[in-house]
Amino acid sequence: MRCERCEKTITETSRDSEIDDFLTKCFEQDTASIELVLQIVLEKPDLKVLDVRTQVFVENLLNRSVRLDILATDSTGAKLNVEVQRSDKGAGRKRARYNSSMMDANLLKKGEDFDKLPETWVIFITENDVMGKGLPLYPIERCFLGTGERFEDGSHILYINGAYRSDTPIGKLMHDFSCTDAADMYYGILADRVRFFEESKEGIEIMCRAMEDMRNQTLKEGMKEVALRMLAAGKYALEEIVNISGLSLDEVKKLKDERTV
Repeated sequence: MRCERCEKTITETSRDSEIDDFLTKCFEQDTASIELVLQIVLEKPDLKVLDVRTQVFVENLLNRSVRLDILATDSTGAKLNVEVQRSDKGAGRKRARYNSSMMDANLLKKGEDFDKLPETWVIFITENDVMGKGLPLYPIERCFLGTGERFEDGSHILYINGAYRSDTPIGKLMHDFSCTDAADMYYGILADRVRFFEESKEGIEIMCRAMEDMRNQTLKEGMKEVALRMLAAGKYALEEIVNISGLSLDEVKKLKDERTV
């Protein structure tokens, strides 16, 4: 799943991140592909995806914000965050915990009852077997230590071993995730999507623009973090924050107003 034209601009230090972004882009506004993936990894053949968004920025005005690779909503209202990670470092256990907490923090409106929280999934698809036990799937659930009974709070974490291969749906899916040639992929839905972005003029142009937009957005998000820290310090004039962050005065004022709400 690679766009050779786009990869020419990728530096060695950012290569894994850029390829992850390419994989993520393949699922943008494509419910069929992410639906297939989720049906397989969650072993729910009847799962239906109603909405899918990529590169979703979840803002934390006081501390660290996060960017979710893929955020899908299924027909039951569950929210599913899928992270595609080639680097083991990007799939740490505490990152999964943080992603889960940030999703929860943004799913209830003010005054809404906690029972309204939807079921959530944080799913990491990693290039290597980061858990090191040779299993295809690693589901993580909260439980009562004394009995092993599930806590059933609606929060789930799942790690998927991208190195796993077998003649099973998950084994074939992981093969397709690492495949560089759409013709060699098992699943036609995924192959058609990759072929569009790699072989059609329209798809290549969309992907190259998207990669550039992703880089610019990542840079801007970083500058917002800088501005928020300067605002929190309370000793910088707005003009100083503008000069250092590169944000506009209006953007800095908006961040300041949001902090005081």
